[in-house]
Amino acid sequence: MTTTKTALVTGANKGIGYEIAAGLGALGWSIGVGARDPERLAGAVDRLRTAGVDAFAVELDVTDDASVRAAAELLEERGGLDVLVNNAGITGGMPQDPTSVGIDVMRAAVETNVFGVVRVTNALLPLLRRSSSPRVVNLSSTVGSLTYQADPGPEAGPIALGYSPTKTYLNAVMLHYVRELEGTGVLMNNVCPGYVATDLNGHSGPRTPTQGAAAAIKYATIDDDGPNGGYFNDEGRIPW
Repeated sequence: MTTTKTALVTGANKGIGYEIAAGLGALGWSIGVGARDPERLAGAVDRLRTAGVDAFAVELDVTDDASVRAAAELLEERGGLDVLVNNAGITGGMPQDPTSVGIDVMRAAVETNVFGVVRVTNALLPLLRRSSSPRVVNLSSTVGSLTYQADPGPEAGPIALGYSPTKTYLNAVMLHYVRELEGTGVLMNNVCPGYVATDLNGHSGPRTPTQGAAAAIKYATIDDDGPNGGYFNDEGRIPW
């Protein structure tokens, strides 16, 4: 009987997602690398395997029901799932001033950043429930904090009506999952990676993807008595 844990990281072909996959893989876990671009996905899996990670490809578009079902079937065939990291996300493009942002931009951001998380989580919960220590980590952001938005400083980020409210929405979604799943052993938390240099911001962030991956790895590996329903960054809890 194998004791190797299996994790799926969505949006893992580059950036923060790739480093989360690498970090969990370094623990000896089997890592499903989720991404929608087959060529980039294959390249990421090859790089991880070269680094000694037990990585496998999961072709996955979080906005597509059939793609998500196929990913769940693949994980079922491989023996199940212990940890889900919902990392895939988009900004929708900037600027996003309320008076000029397109509804299509807002819709696309919600479809990926919120509905995508719900779609993937619901498809994989039957597998997670079979795990002895199931964990779900969602990549949120301090820009989703209404406390920070009400008194804006650096943590509030720029005005971004398409992107920022999706993280507020995701925080609320997480809390409702926690309420429903109470007592099941599934621990779910939201984390902020910080301002990381990625494609989402034109690589303008001061933090590296490895630094940005640290919080997700931490809460993906918490003990059974660890936090549940929290909103964290590297420094601790983020105000709602």
